[in-house]
Amino acid sequence: MDILSKVKLLVHILKWRFTWNRKNLDYKVKNINNPKFMSAMEAIKLIPDGANVFSSGLGGNTRCSVWFWATERSFRETGHPRNLTHINVGAQGGRGKVPGTVENLASRKGCVTRYIAGHLETAKSMLKLADLGQVELHTFPQGIETFLVEAQIRGVYEIETETGVGTFLDPRTGKGTAVLSGTGKSMSVAAGDKLRYRLPKIDIAYFIAPSADKEGNIYVRNCCMYTESYESALAAKANGGKVLGSVAEIIEKNEIEIFLSADKVDAIAVHPYNEQAASIPQLKYWKMFTEGANVDKKDAIDKLKFINKVLGITPKRGPVEDALARLGGSVFTRYVKKCSNIVVGVGMPEEVSRLIYEGGLFNDVTFISETGVIGGLPGPGIFFGAGINPKEIMSSAQTFHLCYEHLDATILGILEADSHGNINVSKRGKGAINYVGPGGFPDFCAAAETIIFVGSWMAGAEMSIKNGGLVIDKPGKHKFISKVSEITMSGEQALKKNKKVLYVTNVGVFKLTDRGMELIEVMPGIDIKKDIIDSCPMKVHLPESGDVTVVEESIVTGQGFKLKWSDFE
Repeated sequence: MDILSKVKLLVHILKWRFTWNRKNLDYKVKNINNPKFMSAMEAIKLIPDGANVFSSGLGGNTRCSVWFWATERSFRETGHPRNLTHINVGAQGGRGKVPGTVENLASRKGCVTRYIAGHLETAKSMLKLADLGQVELHTFPQGIETFLVEAQIRGVYEIETETGVGTFLDPRTGKGTAVLSGTGKSMSVAAGDKLRYRLPKIDIAYFIAPSADKEGNIYVRNCCMYTESYESALAAKANGGKVLGSVAEIIEKNEIEIFLSADKVDAIAVHPYNEQAASIPQLKYWKMFTEGANVDKKDAIDKLKFINKVLGITPKRGPVEDALARLGGSVFTRYVKKCSNIVVGVGMPEEVSRLIYEGGLFNDVTFISETGVIGGLPGPGIFFGAGINPKEIMSSAQTFHLCYEHLDATILGILEADSHGNINVSKRGKGAINYVGPGGFPDFCAAAETIIFVGSWMAGAEMSIKNGGLVIDKPGKHKFISKVSEITMSGEQALKKNKKVLYVTNVGVFKLTDRGMELIEVMPGIDIKKDIIDSCPMKVHLPESGDVTVVEESIVTGQGFKLKWSDFE
């Protein structure tokens, strides 16, 4: 990327930073004789006290900022709406830093008293209220939550599934959906060899979209995603509730492109400051994120990486992390076939997807995002959930149906792993403030034929690459332990379903077997007995043959490394 391009992006970032709180909640479009069009503050009066409110979007993408701000202001000025149950699927907080997120609803006690979401970590202010006993907190697998929203359209409010069995979501194993013990009744219960999930009836659904016509029909052309907007709106209408949409502009009617018909929308607030994705106004949308885009991928990737780097979103990756990503990519090409549908998680899995692209294997697989973005390359950092040159954009529920029908592989991260192959990614520590939530993790683990976890062997360790091998200079806190603090993925259930489960770490690769965690590959420079078996709290098994394959030096150093498809194992 040249200097001029970087300067333009720096200006873009600075402009966003100094205007990210920009809004006009009293703006009302003129010259339209349609009572559906009103200001955001007028529309928010449609939300009664005690309502179950649903918002769409994920992270900085198509976020409902105008509705979050309007609700906060209305509550501050009038005390209403209050005692709301707020429901969303993907992460919608700003980590206490970015305004215009679901955290605005937790700025004052009493506005929201119950919060339900698949991913909670970014909603810091909501988690703080939960720790103070002022908000009842629940979490779901994101896919199951989207199915529950979809089911309400048909008047169905419970579904049974094997997803989550044997995890913390199973009351026989953990607390169920209630995050904190003694605060709220679990919305999942045991149902034989399955779990039965339920979700409160949606009374209010609100979302943002690119545009509407004068009749009130909604359009999503040039969006980066629309997640649950469609299903949540129809669910609210089926329940006798209200639907609130905010658009960036008014366009001419186009019968073919109508996303949501006017009769399904009760209020439309025009808000020109709505964003397509974080920092990008919808009125100046970026083509790369739109359905069917065909921009230069390298240029787009460089652009997004630069923004994340400036914002401090992208973790610094050194030679050790690069070696881990190469090992993850190598395992992927040996255990996953060409022409596969794959889902990639955040963190180190993103680095593996980058190698898949850089290795020229991009066109051999189809990336799927939990947000409904199909094909293309997953967006990194603050753009996670969006895609570069997506082939198709559909709803979150449609995506999860696709995953359950045909997901070949998933590459996910690791917070903790244990002797039984269980994984924890949902709980970092005590209290709600340290809670992450499962996201789509339980869904992808339930749906995928092959599961590849990629993560560091220890937290806070100092490691280096020396003489073509890995050296642990200073040990850190073990992430591979005897028993995880919370089960987000059950090793026992994975074995029952005959899944291939692999754990790629700095020191080598483990495979889940009937005996437990078996070390099948080791990094050169690592002493299996001293560095793994004797020091690790997790019980480690060696292959019955006694031979552990040594990882190729090119994977460790990167010299001569090229990712390529191997014979399928």
